[in-house]
Amino acid sequence: MIGVFDSGSGGLTVFKALRETFPDQHFVYYGDHGNAPYGNRDADTIYALTVSSLERLFELGCSLIVVACNTAAATGLRRLQQTWLPDRYPDKRVIGVIVPMIEAMTGVPWSVGSDNSLQAHTKETVAVFATRYTVESRVFVEETAKRAPNVNLVQQACPSLVRLIEANASVEDLRRAVRRYVTLLKRRLGEKRLDAVLLGCTHYPLVEDLFAEVMPRDVEIYSQPKVTASSLADYLARHPEFACGRESSVTFYTSTEPEQITKLAKRFLSDSSVQFQALP
Repeated sequence: MIGVFDSGSGGLTVFKALRETFPDQHFVYYGDHGNAPYGNRDADTIYALTVSSLERLFELGCSLIVVACNTAAATGLRRLQQTWLPDRYPDKRVIGVIVPMIEAMTGVPWSVGSDNSLQAHTKETVAVFATRYTVESRVFVEETAKRAPNVNLVQQACPSLVRLIEANASVEDLRRAVRRYVTLLKRRLGEKRLDAVLLGCTHYPLVEDLFAEVMPRDVEIYSQPKVTASSLADYLARHPEFACGRESSVTFYTSTEPEQITKLAKRFLSDSSVQFQALP
């Protein structure tokens, strides 16, 4: 059984791509909505909440968990993979949404560190649009520098975008917000040519088309759902023991009252059959 964890509902975009890519898998989605948003909390609290949520998914029977939350992944994913997981659950695995994005953009597998041969990487300037917390963590900048030091990563925080998306704002309001953030980034770029864009928040795929509207056609946009699904396919091909197979089912859990979360999820997934339940 594969678990998908997020502090809220943005991870549903990743879940949707995983479900479409692996229709025969048994998935469990858990949103810690009762403690969201994580971005307003300190690093130690975020780590503790993340570990607690992963434990709940392991207790439900998951053998592999995708952390579909940039805040949780940026704050403590490596730490828990190196310390907590080997000690508590050595036979289980946890992966995130940040590493696949950097691998896809740089073309460098995670097992490969920086090397002089990477200086000729074709993507020289890459924009990252993300929440303020993820931008301030500099996780995309620092991890990209280890693998492709020639790539210039320019970050732009989009403070209002998640709120607008969850509030079901009009397309025009969303378009104005996206254009405002893109304009701010382009001002900092000046005359530099933009080669690619990373959408570093799991909510942003819902407005990916609006980002595409204001980007040159030759600028590649990396979106976490598609990239994560592709990365998981590669991972399961190398580690088939974590693929349950032929147990097609989905269960949705939340740490708060499920009614409002269900309404939001139905909109995010375009699926009226979605039903969240409170995790005891």
